[in-house]
Parts: sequence; structure tokens; C-alpha cells
Amino acid sequence: MLAGKVDGLSPGVYRYGPMNHELTKTGEGDRRTDLCAAALNQASIRRAPAVLVISAVFERTTSKYGERGIRYVHMESGNASQNISLEAVSLDLGTVVIGAFNDNAVKSVVGMGAEEPLLIMPVGRRSG
Repeated sequence: MLAGKVDGLSPGVYRYGPMNHELTKTGEGDRRTDLCAAALNQASIRRAPAVLVISAVFERTTSKYGERGIRYVHMESGNASQNISLEAVSLDLGTVVIGAFNDNAVKSVVGMGAEEPLLIMPVGRRSG
């Protein structure tokens, strides 16, 4: 997650740890403008207070399920994005799923290693 103007979080890059349901800061500074550039200048990324980047290490799944694991990774990312969208609505927030971006540029901005970015979700006030 890239935090820009999020109450209780300093600007930076955070990784979600599902085992303990926690955020760990992995990078300093507001990188939303850089991520916006990596995503073909989609302004919602720059404007949103928080931006989620859903990613995966395909080998973790394909080592267990073979080539079918690729499908499972995409299914799980879709399920996660749907849950995020539903939670955003319940909090009267807006979000959108973005798939148009330069993978290597996103990896550089976020500081990803073996992970591959799958989708980007800016989260903030609903427009209109």
C-alpha cells in the first residue's frame, strides 16, 4: 500500500502481513505521483489518499499446482479486489481496479522483489 494522506500513517510504502493483520513500512515518502506515472498517468492514483497494489509471486502457487496455479493467482487477486471494493462501499469510499500500468515501473516505485504487480486500487473519497 502507498500511503499519502492517511490518518495515523506517515507517507510511504507499506506491506500487509496477513498472519498478524499488520502493516509494515518498507519505504519512505509519498510515491503516489511516481506510481501515477507508472500507471499511464491515471490521476485517481495521484489523488487517492491510499493506493493498494495487489501482487503475487507466481512460483509460490505454480510450484504446488503447476500451470493451473497461474489461474488460481488471478482468481485470488480478483476475489481480493472485489472484497476491497465491497469494503470501500461500506465505508462510503470509492475505488477502482486499474490494470493499465508498466509492470517494471510499478515494481521499482513500490520496491518489489520477485513479486509481480497484478492490479492497482486507489482508495479515497467517492467522486460525484
